[in-house]
Amino acid sequence: MKLWRGGCLATLAGEQGWGLVVDGALLVGDDGMLQWVGPSAEAPPADEVVELQGALVTPGLVDCHTHLVYGGNRAGEFEQRLHGASYADIARAGGGIKSTVAATRAASEGELLASATKRALALIAEGVTTLEVKSGYGLDAATEARMLRVARRLASLGVDVRTTYLAAHALPPEFSDADDYIAAVCRWLPELHGEGLVDAVDAFCEHIAFSPAHVGRVFDAAQRLGLPVKLHAEQLSDQGGAQLAAAYRALSCDHLEYLSPEGIRAMAEAGTVAVLLPGAFYALRETRLPPIAALREAGVPIAIATDHNPGSSPTLSPLLMMNMACVLFSMTPEEALRGLTVHGARALGLRDRGQLVAGQRADFCVWDGGHPRELAACFGHNPLIERVVKGNQGEA
Repeated sequence: MKLWRGGCLATLAGEQGWGLVVDGALLVGDDGMLQWVGPSAEAPPADEVVELQGALVTPGLVDCHTHLVYGGNRAGEFEQRLHGASYADIARAGGGIKSTVAATRAASEGELLASATKRALALIAEGVTTLEVKSGYGLDAATEARMLRVARRLASLGVDVRTTYLAAHALPPEFSDADDYIAAVCRWLPELHGEGLVDAVDAFCEHIAFSPAHVGRVFDAAQRLGLPVKLHAEQLSDQGGAQLAAAYRALSCDHLEYLSPEGIRAMAEAGTVAVLLPGAFYALRETRLPPIAALREAGVPIAIATDHNPGSSPTLSPLLMMNMACVLFSMTPEEALRGLTVHGARALGLRDRGQLVAGQRADFCVWDGGHPRELAACFGHNPLIERVVKGNQGEA
């Protein structure tokens, strides 16, 4: 048993509020689970004691939406957008996802691992203890498998990795018919799942990607294998994706700038998490805000994530995403932190992390700060992190 004593704990216990315990302590069992949380003066005995000296302690951050494994970069598209090209214009001209597919297919597994490792380490350095990684830049069986294998290997860095199969991301150049490609996507899934490479299944439901009917076929294939689903939905237009995803009890719907009242109701009834991605909103200079107030009113849990990808959100800073969620989306600092902890975990179907309460995993961050709102207030630098503790693995 190890006792971490004398910190300002932002436990996030309950459904709202910081759950602050000033001069608090955490007792971590040998199994890497929190055995007790409360005031230091009431702490039980332990084999080892670590003095936190007033530091701020929060749950480990959960980045529930990333595209961390890929080849090449798309800085040229940033310049194109500044000259007036839209995300859809670039995609239709053969850029966007398709340009990253070409670079990813050309990269070896070792090259993909080396670049993804650097990105994962940057996220860990800002407090991430659980990380989702999507495929979707291969769009053929071999490269999708290579991406997922690389994602699994990132766990050796001391971060929990959840893998998501996103082959229904774009139509690859060797296919001219979306129906034929979706059939291939469904055909590849059982083998990848059989190799232990898939935790969830995602798709891009959009006018430049796949229709709700196509997505339904992919989700049916996932359902037959007992895999949960997620969806890139309502980013550029309202395709009714949120209602479709909710019908499959999706873990999350992500982006949601064009989410309708009907989609909100469906998500609320299904318990589907809304994952907002302020980095993409910012980089694409979007003007239509996700319906934050309506999501709040309906009781839909709101997560935020980096959406790290080479084109529309090339950020590796979850703290910056917290700040952007507050400034761009008018979320509160508490909502932003919950979005990267409690609700980020729920968006991955994980209920054993995200709060500092007994029975949860002992994944937590120690910060040089006095109050958790400081995490959302700063941007452009990261002077706050002191330690990232990952259950029984110790410090990352």
